[in-house]
Amino acid sequence: MKVSEILQVKGSILYTISPDQPLADAANTMAEKDIGSLVVMEFGDLVGMLTFREVLRALHDNAGTVGAGTVRKHMDDHPITVTPDTEVNEVRRIMLEKHARYLPVMNAKTILGVISFYDVARAVLEAQSFENRMLKAYIRDWPAETADQND
Repeated sequence: MKVSEILQVKGSILYTISPDQPLADAANTMAEKDIGSLVVMEFGDLVGMLTFREVLRALHDNAGTVGAGTVRKHMDDHPITVTPDTEVNEVRRIMLEKHARYLPVMNAKTILGVISFYDVARAVLEAQSFENRMLKAYIRDWPAETADQND
């Protein structure tokens, strides 16, 4: 299974923010949309990712408030990306090794979407469930041996 298959199921909604917007605006957007990340775009290019991890770090650093800083101050300015052709097992390895819960999907310089740890887990579970159903159907439909074949 490839990343492109996950994006087809997930859809193409992409939430973005400018790096010069206040972090408070980003936190509000994430809360209102019930999302864990925002793609940071500037002049049409991906320049970073902002996840709930960076927002929590800002809350910690500012004694419980997000402070007056901008998204640029808190974002990950070198996010790990994948392509539509990246295999899901490679995505799982990257997410586990890098502790990345969200990965932008890029086709050259064009962002196609973001996949989350949840998206990957759901896709793997659905693929395994489908395979399990096919195996059970195969076993159920196994031709019965007759006594005549053993003589």
